[in-house]
Amino acid sequence: MKDYSPDQIRNIALVGHGSCGKTSLTAAFLFAGGVTPRLTKVDKGNTVTDFEPEEIDRKISISAACCFLDWKGYRLNLIDTPGYHNFLWDTRASLRAVDAAAILVCGVAGVEVGTEKVWDMLEEMDYPRLFIINKLDRDNANFYRTLEDIHQFFGRKAVPIQMPLGEEKDFTGVIDLIRQRAFIFEKDESGQFREEEIPESLREEARKKREQLMEMIAENDEALMEKYFDQGDLSEAELKTGLKKAVLEKQIFPVLACSALVNIACQPILDTFVELFPSPLERAPLKIIRNGAEEVWQPSLDLPFAALVFKTLSDPYAGRISIMRVFSGKVNPDVTVSNTTKDTEEKLGGLFYLQGKEQIPAGQARLGDIVATTKLKATTTGDTLAARGSDILFPPIKFPEPAISFAIEPKTRADEDRISQATHRITEEDPTIRIERDAETGQLLISGNGQLHVEITTEKLKKRYNVDVILKPPKIPYRETIKGKSDVQGKYKKQTGGRGQYGDVKIKMEPLPRGADFQFEDKIFGGAIPKNYIPAIEKGIQEARKKGVLAGYPTVDFKVILYDGSYHEVDSSDLAFKIAASMAFKKGAKEAKPTLLEPIMNVEVYTPEAFLGDIMGNLNGRRGRLQGVEQKGNLRIIKAQVPMAEMLDFEPALTSITGGRGSFIMEFSHYEEVPAHLQQKIIAEAIKEGRVKPEEE
Repeated sequence: MKDYSPDQIRNIALVGHGSCGKTSLTAAFLFAGGVTPRLTKVDKGNTVTDFEPEEIDRKISISAACCFLDWKGYRLNLIDTPGYHNFLWDTRASLRAVDAAAILVCGVAGVEVGTEKVWDMLEEMDYPRLFIINKLDRDNANFYRTLEDIHQFFGRKAVPIQMPLGEEKDFTGVIDLIRQRAFIFEKDESGQFREEEIPESLREEARKKREQLMEMIAENDEALMEKYFDQGDLSEAELKTGLKKAVLEKQIFPVLACSALVNIACQPILDTFVELFPSPLERAPLKIIRNGAEEVWQPSLDLPFAALVFKTLSDPYAGRISIMRVFSGKVNPDVTVSNTTKDTEEKLGGLFYLQGKEQIPAGQARLGDIVATTKLKATTTGDTLAARGSDILFPPIKFPEPAISFAIEPKTRADEDRISQATHRITEEDPTIRIERDAETGQLLISGNGQLHVEITTEKLKKRYNVDVILKPPKIPYRETIKGKSDVQGKYKKQTGGRGQYGDVKIKMEPLPRGADFQFEDKIFGGAIPKNYIPAIEKGIQEARKKGVLAGYPTVDFKVILYDGSYHEVDSSDLAFKIAASMAFKKGAKEAKPTLLEPIMNVEVYTPEAFLGDIMGNLNGRRGRLQGVEQKGNLRIIKAQVPMAEMLDFEPALTSITGGRGSFIMEFSHYEEVPAHLQQKIIAEAIKEGRVKPEEE
C-alpha cells in the first residue's frame, strides 16, 4: 500500500439529515477510486459503509463507518455518518476525527432537521465545510430553490462553485464556474463524462456567477482584491488559491451539485476535497488539556505520538475494536502506549485501516491517519492514547443524556444467562445506551436517545449475541406517604407449646416535609420495652415501609414515635418486636390518611419557534407546569415540570408535532401527590398485578 505524507491526506466527514444520500455518495466515491468494481447501492444492501444487519434491513445508517480511497495521489479518509437524531451522537464523535465536512442536502426536501443539527456541531467545532446538493435527478428537485433554503438557514457565505446542467430527469452534469467548463456525464451509472465548452444558452449566466464568486474570493484577500480592482479579473490559479484560503477561514462554504445514486458529478467533488480542504498539517490548532488547564496545540509529525479514540466497535469474534485519529507523531503496531485519560498503559495490537468492516493492515500509523486496533483492555470511546510519559489529554467527547427508557425482559432463561455479557458489549460500542437494573422496581431498564435507538439496540442483542428480549414501558417509581396523624398499637403474641413469641409496641405516626424520607424517635421511659429490642422495632418499620398500604410502593416522608409497649421476660425476642412493629406500621399508615406520590421531572424541550404553541399545549395536556421559555440561536427552549407517567410517550408526539426538529431532555426533580382520580387507577392496577390484596385498599 502506498505511503502517504500528511500533506497528501484529507480527513472528511459526510454529514446531513437521514436519507439525504451520504452512503450513496460514499459508494460513488469508492467506485470512482477503484475500491469497488461496481456502483454499490443502499437498496441492494451491498454498500461498504452500511454493513450492519440493522442498517441493511432498514436502509438507513445507524453507525458512523470509515473508508478510504486514493484520488489522484491523495489519500481521502471518509467517514459516512448517521443523520437521524437518535444516532447523531456518533456523528458528533466522528467529527472529532476529521478536519473538514461535506454537508449533503437533498435537492427535493431541502434543509431538514438533521442538516441544522450537524451545522450546529460544525459551528461549535469551527470546521471548514462545503455543501453538496444531491438527488438532482429526482422529480421536483431544484438546485436554486435548495440553495435559497441553505441561504435562509445558514447565510450567504454558501456560494455555488458549480451550476447544474439540466434538472430532474434531464440532469446530466455540472458547469465548473472557476474553469468555465462543462462536465457532461453518461446516464449509465458508470461515472464516465466528457469535458466540453459551456452550452451557448448558459454561458452568460455562468459568466455572471463566476463574477459573483470572484468578488467574494477577492473580498477575503487583500492582494487579490487589489489585482481584481486593477485588472477586473483573476486567473484560475488565483481563484483556487483564494478560494481555499476563504474555505479554511470559514468565509466561504462552497456549494456543489450531484446525483449520487446515478453517479453524476461525483468525481468533481473529489477534486474539490483535494483542492479546498485542509491537510492534517493545515487544520486549525487543537485544544488539549495539560495539568488540568486548556491550551492550544499545533499537531506535528515531529512531536510524540498522540491519538484520540473516537469510536469503539464490538465484534462478537474479534472483541473490542478501537478506532483512533492520529494527531501527532507516529506509532508502530504491538507497542505499549499511555492511556492518559485513565492514567494506565495499553499494549496496542496490530494496526489496520477500515474499509467499512474490512480490516487492512496498516503497518506504522502517522499524523493524519485514521486507524484501528484491537483488544485494548481499559480504553473506551473518547480516551487519549499517547507516547509513554506524555501529558497530552484531548478534551472528552460530549455525549447526550438518554431521553427515553424501556424495561427489557429476557424471553427465556438462556437469554437471561447471556444478557449480562451482551449488554456490556453493547454499551462499550454505544456510550449513549445505558442498561441497568432499577433497584426499586427490580426491572432491567434500557435507556437511549429515542425509541428507534432502543429498538435497534435490542435487535443487535438478538442478532449479534443471540439474546432475545421483550420491550415494555418502565414502571413508574411511585411512593406512598401520609397526610394525617395516627396513634396505634401493634401486638404480636404467639403460643406454640414451649417458648412463645411476644412483642407489643405503641407508636404515633405523623407526616414530614416532602423529601425528608423517614425519622424514628424512641420515647420509651421506665423500661416498658428493654433497650435491646428498640433496634428490632425500627428495623421492623423500615422493612414494612418498603411496601406501602395503598398500592405496595415504598412509604416516605413520615415520622414514627415509639412511646410505649410491653414485653415478656421469656417469650419476647427481636423477631417478635420486629413483627409487632410491622403490624403497627400497617395499621398506623391506614389510619393516617395515606396517599400516593409520583415523580415530577424537569423537562427542557428544544424546538423551532413555529411549533412553540403546539408543544406548550401538549405539555399542558400532560399535566405539565410551564416554567418559562428561553432562546438559543434559532431554537426556543421550553422549560416545564411534568409527571414522569405523562412523559413515557412524549418522544413520538414531539417528533410528530415538529417533523423531527424538536428534541428534549429530562431529569428527576421531586415527588408530588397524585390527583385523587388517578390514584384509584394506580391502586386498581396494583391489585391486578398482585402487589396488594383488595382488602388492603
